[in-house]
Amino acid sequence: MTDADMARMHTTGQAREFDMRGSTGTGSPAVDRSSGQAAHLEGLQDDGLIMAFVLPTSEVDEFVTQLKPEEPLSLRKRPLARNMNPSTPFSHLGLPEPDLLAGVREGQVCAPCEDNLNWLKVAVARVDDRASRVYLTGVD
Repeated sequence: MTDADMARMHTTGQAREFDMRGSTGTGSPAVDRSSGQAAHLEGLQDDGLIMAFVLPTSEVDEFVTQLKPEEPLSLRKRPLARNMNPSTPFSHLGLPEPDLLAGVREGQVCAPCEDNLNWLKVAVARVDDRASRVYLTGVD
C-alpha cells in the first residue's frame, strides 16, 4: 500500500472505537471500551471495506449465523505467511491482521452479494477468554 493509498483511506462514522461487550443486545456501544473500527478505501473501480469489533465469545456464533455465510466457517490453525488483503489492512486501524493470526475461524459470507457489494468475508479471532474480535472485509 502506498502513502497515497493510505491518504485515501477514510475512517467512517465518528472514527471512534466501540465494543459490543456489555451492550444490551441493541448494538449500542458499551462505555469505556475501545475495540471496534471501520474504514473505507476508495479504489479506481472498486472500494475496499473493513470493519472490526469485539463481541463476547458466547455471542459470536449467533452473530455469524445472522450473516448467513455460504459455508460454515473453517478453522485456520496457523497464521498465513503474508496478509492476503494488502489493499485494506486492518493495521491501518491499529489492529492485528487476521491473516497473520493463528486459530482464526473464517469464511465467505457472499460472492456476489446483493446491491453494490461484490463480496464479503468474515474472520473471528479470540481476544481473551471471554471476547472475540470479528473482522469483516468486503469490496463494493
